[in-house]
Amino acid sequence: MLNIPTVTLNDGQWFPELGLGTYKLTGDDGIAAMVAATEAGYRLLDTAVNYGNEREVGEAVRRSGLDRNELLVTSKVPGRHHGRQESVRSIEESLATLGLDRIDLQLIHWPNPSVGKWLETWEGLIEAREKGLVRSIGVSNFTPEMLTRLIDETGVTPAVNQVELHPYFPQGELRAFHAEHGIRTESWSPLARRSELLTEDVIGEIAAAHDVTPTRVVLRWHVELDATPIPKSADPERQRENADVFDFALTPAEIDAISALERGRLWDGDPNHHEEM
Repeated sequence: MLNIPTVTLNDGQWFPELGLGTYKLTGDDGIAAMVAATEAGYRLLDTAVNYGNEREVGEAVRRSGLDRNELLVTSKVPGRHHGRQESVRSIEESLATLGLDRIDLQLIHWPNPSVGKWLETWEGLIEAREKGLVRSIGVSNFTPEMLTRLIDETGVTPAVNQVELHPYFPQGELRAFHAEHGIRTESWSPLARRSELLTEDVIGEIAAAHDVTPTRVVLRWHVELDATPIPKSADPERQRENADVFDFALTPAEIDAISALERGRLWDGDPNHHEEM
């Protein structure tokens, strides 16, 4: 079994340096895939109301055989549940669907600026934490300007901001803001799937130099940037490959060469305009 290191969030809770994305992992096959991941050493399962698989994630937690305190579950409040009390109710519904007594990390999935309720929703997450429904609270797809407003108006800094991050979109400015404010960066779509990223010459050359796969090089790049990637895979062998990135290191020159692949967002997910309900 692989040992995935952890970091300490700004609220004192532990958090793995790599986790499992569960989008599209549904039904019995999805449960089996998540259980296989826990057997491989994963300790973070990332879900959301809009993934439609909270039931499966909760069942995987129970079938894993792990002590509840050894496994972290993330979920996310969808846009249609924005608002202070609406978000608290959403979390209560998630807990019922998961069949768990707490969510370890609760995020706001998207800010949805046209709705204009992301600040009230953040206040709802704070309330949910005070009630013991969740342990840590954070956001997803928030900009530095949005984060600043959350911090200034509530006095509570998000523990995590989960964002699109991969070598084509390294998010240097946002990561610098996170580092300054003690916010953990978490990377969705860390391998830029449906793109040619893993066939880039520079990544292939670095992989050959370290005798590892291109996938491992990219995921190690995330770790070197102090970001937690959450790659998704239903295949146990691929899951183990994805998590096996803690026995080698990239040089500063290699990190810079990978970051130089930057070209911008791949999926039109600008938080200032993108909406998901």
